[in-house]
Amino acid sequence: MTYNGSLIGDIGGTNARFALVKEGDAEPRAIRALSCADFANLDHAIEDYLQSQGVDGVSRVCLAVASPVKGTRVKLTNSDWQFDIEEMRVRFGWRTFKVVNDFTAMALGVLHVGQKHLVAVCGGPGDPRRPILVIGPGTGLGVSGLVPTRGGWVPLMTEGGHVDFAPTNKLEFDVLRVLKASFGRVSVERLLCGEGLLNLYRARAEVLGVPAPLDSPEKITVAADRQDALARDTLNHFCELLGRTAGNAVLTLGSLGGVYLCGGMVPRFLDFFLASPFRSGFEDKGRMRPLLESTPVYVVTDPYTGLRGAAEALTNPEL
Repeated sequence: MTYNGSLIGDIGGTNARFALVKEGDAEPRAIRALSCADFANLDHAIEDYLQSQGVDGVSRVCLAVASPVKGTRVKLTNSDWQFDIEEMRVRFGWRTFKVVNDFTAMALGVLHVGQKHLVAVCGGPGDPRRPILVIGPGTGLGVSGLVPTRGGWVPLMTEGGHVDFAPTNKLEFDVLRVLKASFGRVSVERLLCGEGLLNLYRARAEVLGVPAPLDSPEKITVAADRQDALARDTLNHFCELLGRTAGNAVLTLGSLGGVYLCGGMVPRFLDFFLASPFRSGFEDKGRMRPLLESTPVYVVTDPYTGLRGAAEALTNPEL
C-alpha cells in the first residue's frame, strides 16, 4: 500500500532510525532502528524498513543525517554510506525529499519533547527571547541551535563539534600532544564522543604512565561507577570538557534561552554526569559567569528527538 503520510529518518554513524508520521503531526509511528553495518547503503535500509511496514511508497520524506548537507551529494561523516539527494528522490518517486543535518533535526525535535524527558542540570531561568543551544556527544559531537523569530524558530546548521580543542592546563597540553601524534589537528569531537572518550582514556593513561586495559567507551562508563580510578577521572574530565565546550558555544551563539544536551551518551551515565564537574566547566567563564549561571541546562532523555525534528523539518519553511 501507499502510505498517506510521510517517512522520516534519523541516520547516524551506527544506527538508522525510521518512522512514519501523519500529515501535520510530529509524533513518530512504527519506529524501527536498523544497524548501518547490516546494509551496503541507505537505499537498502529504506527498502527494508518500508517492506517491514507493508508500505509500497510514500510521497514525502525527510531524513536527518550525521553529515554536513551542502549540494545534492551526501557522505555521512562516520559511515561509508553516501547518496545523491535528487537521484534518491527520483528512484523512489518521492514528491518531496528533504535532507537536514542530524543536529539541526535534533534542535527542532527539542520543541516537541515533553517535560518528562527533560532532566534539569543547572542554571536558570533563561531568556525565552534568546536562541537555544542543542549539543551532545554520540558517534560524533553534534552542535546546533534555534533562533526565535516572529514566525517561529529558525534552526542553525553547524559543524561546531569540529572546532579546535583548547587545553587549559598541563595535563591537557600533554593529552593534546598525544592526540596530535595520532590525528594531526585535534577537534573537540576527538574527545567528546564515544570514540573520543576512549581517546581521552588512552591519552591520559599514556601521560600518567599507567595501564589502559579498557577498550570501549561502554566499559569506561561502567568502570567509572565501580571506582576504577583512571576510568572515573577520565569520565569526569570528559564531562568537564563538555561543560566548557557548551559554555563556549553559549557565548558564541548568545543562546541564553537554554542548553539541551542530546545524543546517546549522557543519558547512559546520567547519575554520574549530574555529580560531575560539568557545571563548573560550563560556568567558569570569568566575567561572563553570570550569563552562564542564568542559562538553564537540560539533559534530553527522549531517544526519538531526532525523528521528531525530522517531522518538524518537513513543514519548516526555513529548510
